[in-house]
Amino acid sequence: MRNKMERLVKQPFIRNVFILSSGTAAAQIVTMALSPIVTRLFGPEAYGLMGTFTAIVFIITPIAALTYPMAIVLPKSDSDAKGLVKLSLAISGVITLFVALLLIIFSQQIVTLFGIEEIAPYLYLIPIVVLLAGYLQVVEQWFIRKKQFGVSAKATFTQSIIVNGGKVGFGFFHPVAGVLIIFSAISQGLMASLMLVYAKYSFRSVIAESVSVPIKELAKKYRDFPMFRAPQVFLNAVSQSLPILLLTTFFGPAAAGFYSIGRTVLGVPSQLIGKSVGDVFYPRIAEAANHKENMTQLIKKATLALGAVGILPYGLVILFGPWLYGLVFGLEWVKAGEYARWIALWIYFMFMNQPSVKALPVMSAQSFHLKFTVITLSTRTILLAIGYYVFSSDLVAIALFGVSGAILNILLIVLTIHKSKGFKPVGEE
Repeated sequence: MRNKMERLVKQPFIRNVFILSSGTAAAQIVTMALSPIVTRLFGPEAYGLMGTFTAIVFIITPIAALTYPMAIVLPKSDSDAKGLVKLSLAISGVITLFVALLLIIFSQQIVTLFGIEEIAPYLYLIPIVVLLAGYLQVVEQWFIRKKQFGVSAKATFTQSIIVNGGKVGFGFFHPVAGVLIIFSAISQGLMASLMLVYAKYSFRSVIAESVSVPIKELAKKYRDFPMFRAPQVFLNAVSQSLPILLLTTFFGPAAAGFYSIGRTVLGVPSQLIGKSVGDVFYPRIAEAANHKENMTQLIKKATLALGAVGILPYGLVILFGPWLYGLVFGLEWVKAGEYARWIALWIYFMFMNQPSVKALPVMSAQSFHLKFTVITLSTRTILLAIGYYVFSSDLVAIALFGVSGAILNILLIVLTIHKSKGFKPVGEE
């Protein structure tokens, strides 16, 4: 048994997952240790306003570079990868300017639509966040390509200390939503900077180095990312941000605050293990495709492993959510635990689908993923509207949202595994 464990730990995949998840675990310990203080300082309404700002940002930032950074892992040559780095940074700059222009023209309409007058001054932080997000995506994918997972682990831990410590420190003197919003806005740029500091890496050399393939050709070669992946990521972000935006509009910022804290806590296992597995699995599944390995088995094993790991934390929330949230965060957060029971159903299967999501671009199935995301967004929008217009209940709306999310994620996993069975690399007859 001991020899088996030693062999398991020595496997590159397991070792890399452990490195990434250890840094994330330390970061989440800091977050969870300080969260009870933060929730008692700020309260549901402040959390709801921060959640609304974060939801708007979360919709835009995934497409800060039209998802070209995700392609950085795929080329065999570093020269092509560096070309994609340059392309991604250039696109991120253009999109930042475009977002700034939209805000100048339509900021008042956005504020009126969602009833977010309290955070209107902070909307002008969004272009800065978009630019920092694009930069972070490029840096993250470059280090994933280089398999420097230890750098990401250290940066994640340090970022958590700075951001959460800042919320507590400023919250004692000025417990308003603006404090939460500002620290949320700087978090992605802080993460990218910390990664470069810990790596002692001059990213300028990557950008400055000439590339063998023209950037226009690289943009064309990987055009399925902006054509299919970017719309899919955008719609998925809309789908995940939808509850906060609609809860704010229909039921007020406190309801959005309950959802935000519920979703944040349930995201801990996803950040701790799910993202780590996904980041390590992505280059591994790309390598498997290039070497004609059995991709179906890789996807199944990773999915089942995540299912086994996630059943305990998510099961506990489903059974004891209201009591747990009231105990940890204070009695005014008991309703957040009611929300969390239903959100946990969705997040558990989303936690399991990481291998499937990472496998789809490798299998050139991004068009399929886009279509599936359109169906998901439509379904969730309809069910949230039913919760409000038919039942006039925020809890019913969240329940419908959570159950539908679970069913749709199960379906995505099943369809991805089915597609992997018939996958053939490009150029193979």
